[in-house]
Amino acid sequence: MLKPTGLLTATGLLVVLGGTVWYFNKHPKAPDTPATPASPKILTLPEDQIAEIRIAKSGADAIVLKNTNNQWAIAEPQQMPADQDTVKSITGSLASFTGDRLIDEKPGDLNGFGLATPSEEIDVTLKNGTVNKLLLGSDTPSGSDTYAKLDGKPAVYSVFSSSKSTFDKTLTDLRDKRLLPFNQDKITAVTITSKGPAFAFGKNAKGEWQIVKPEPFRADSTRVDDLIRRIKEAKMDTAATDQKAIDEQYGTGAAVGIASVTDDSGEMALTVHKGKDNSYYAKSTAVPGTYKLTGDLGEGLADKAVDDFRNKKLFEFGFSEPTKIEIDGVTYNKSADKWAGPKGQMDSGSIQEVIDKLRDFAASKFAAKFDGTQAIVLTVTSGDSHKVEKVTVNKSGADYLARREGDNAVYGIDAASYGDLQKAITGIKPFQPPAKK
Repeated sequence: MLKPTGLLTATGLLVVLGGTVWYFNKHPKAPDTPATPASPKILTLPEDQIAEIRIAKSGADAIVLKNTNNQWAIAEPQQMPADQDTVKSITGSLASFTGDRLIDEKPGDLNGFGLATPSEEIDVTLKNGTVNKLLLGSDTPSGSDTYAKLDGKPAVYSVFSSSKSTFDKTLTDLRDKRLLPFNQDKITAVTITSKGPAFAFGKNAKGEWQIVKPEPFRADSTRVDDLIRRIKEAKMDTAATDQKAIDEQYGTGAAVGIASVTDDSGEMALTVHKGKDNSYYAKSTAVPGTYKLTGDLGEGLADKAVDDFRNKKLFEFGFSEPTKIEIDGVTYNKSADKWAGPKGQMDSGSIQEVIDKLRDFAASKFAAKFDGTQAIVLTVTSGDSHKVEKVTVNKSGADYLARREGDNAVYGIDAASYGDLQKAITGIKPFQPPAKK
C-alpha cells in the first residue's frame, strides 16, 4: 500500500508527463530548414586557356582583348597594351562565373528578360578554338540583379550587378595607363636627369643597386627602390580629358626631370614638367601623347641630385650580428653570447651600445677630399660570411671625415655624431659577476 507521500509523488509525475505529451502534440518539431541552394554555375573555364575576350555593348564599339605569351593587349578598336590587373579580374570572373539564382530552365520567350537582344555580349575564346558566349540582358525588377544566359543554352539566370560591372569597362578602363610600361623584374639600369648632371644606377653581382654614373658610389637601396616605385606608378590621369589644356600646361611648365629605365625590351624615358597649376605633366618615349600625371614621380624627381641617393651609412652589417670589433687595434671577440677583450670577459651591454652606435654611424654630407688628422680606426667583422668593414675617421676642423676601405667616397661626419660614438666606446667595461646575496 502506497504511503500518502508516495501517492502524491506518483500523481505529480503523471501530471508532468501528461503535460509534456500534450505540449509536443500541440507544438510539433519544426522541420529542418533547408540548406540555401548553392549559387548556380553558369560558366566554368580554365583561366590559363583563355586566349581572347570580346566585349560588345549596345551603342559602343566592341573591345577585343588578346593574350599573347601571357600578356594581354587590346586588339580592337585600337591596338594598345592592356592593364594586366584589370584584365585579370575579368578572366578570373569568367573562369568561374556564377549566378544569384536560376530563373527559368526553359523560358518560352526571352524578351521579358532583355535577352532576345542582349545589352551586352562577352565572347570567350579558348586556346583550342572553343567559343563561349555570355549574354547579359535587362535588370531584374529589384534592380540588384541582371538577367543572363549562355548562348546556345536555354536556362536564364539572375546575376549580381557587381558581377555585371566586372565587364562594364571602357577602352580607357582597359588600357595600360603606365607611361613607362617596363618589366620591373628585368630592369638593368635607371638614369635620372634633374638637378645638375645626370646620374645612373646599375646592379652589382649581388643584384644590389649601385650608383654607376657620374662615378661609382654605394647607393641607398631604400631610396632607389622608392624612386623605381614612383616611376612605375607614374600613370596617365584619365580624368583629365582636355587635351589642349594638357598640352599647354606641359608646354609652358617648368622642366622637372627625366627618368629613363632600361629593361629586357630596351630603354624608355619619361620627361616631366610642372604646370602653372602646380600639377605634373609628362611625355613618354613608350606611349605617344602628352598626359597629366598621377602618382608622386614629380615630387620624387624635383631638385634631386646624385647625393640624394648615396648610401650615407659607414657600416653595412645592418641586422647581422658582429662577431669581432677592433677599435684602434684593440680587439673584442664574441663567442656564443659572451664578449672577450684583451683582459678577459667584457660587459656585453657596453659592447652592444658600441655596436648600436656603429650600426647607425652615418654621414651628414659628402666631401671632395679626405684630409685632417687620424682620430680613430674601426673594423667590424660580421655575419656567417665574416664580412670585414674598416673605417678610418680623421678630424678636420670642427667636423670629422671618414672613409671606408675600398671606397673612394669621403663621408662628412658631424661632431655630435662622432661624440656619441666616442662616449659609447669610452663606456666599454669589464664583465662584473652578479653580487652574491
